[in-house]
Amino acid sequence: MNKKQKVLVVDDQASTRQGIMAVLELAPDIEVTREASNGREAVQIVAEKQPDVVLMDVRMPLMDGLAATRHIKDRWPQVKVIVLTMYPSNEAEALAAGADRFLLKGAPSSSLTEAIRSLVSSS
Repeated sequence: MNKKQKVLVVDDQASTRQGIMAVLELAPDIEVTREASNGREAVQIVAEKQPDVVLMDVRMPLMDGLAATRHIKDRWPQVKVIVLTMYPSNEAEALAAGADRFLLKGAPSSSLTEAIRSLVSSS
């Protein structure tokens, strides 16, 4: 890959966002360009910056991750969305909302970087 993949991290928990960003900072081909604490903020950032990938939590205030995913995929289908949640029961809903991938927060950190790379390389 020639360019760094631009990633937006969306989670209402600051500590979770910081943990995800710390993992992604170790990947030389991935750059976290912004972070958001709710779905509404995520949609605004995607409108401005159009990152390559959005890592989206499901349960958040103002606009949940599923509604934000639907909005993003309807308006910017080229932006890849990975739903990242603690709840396996959200998988069918996330994929129905247009998510490109679904990962559990407890998955190994390598799963996250591999998912970002495979989504971007397949587009």
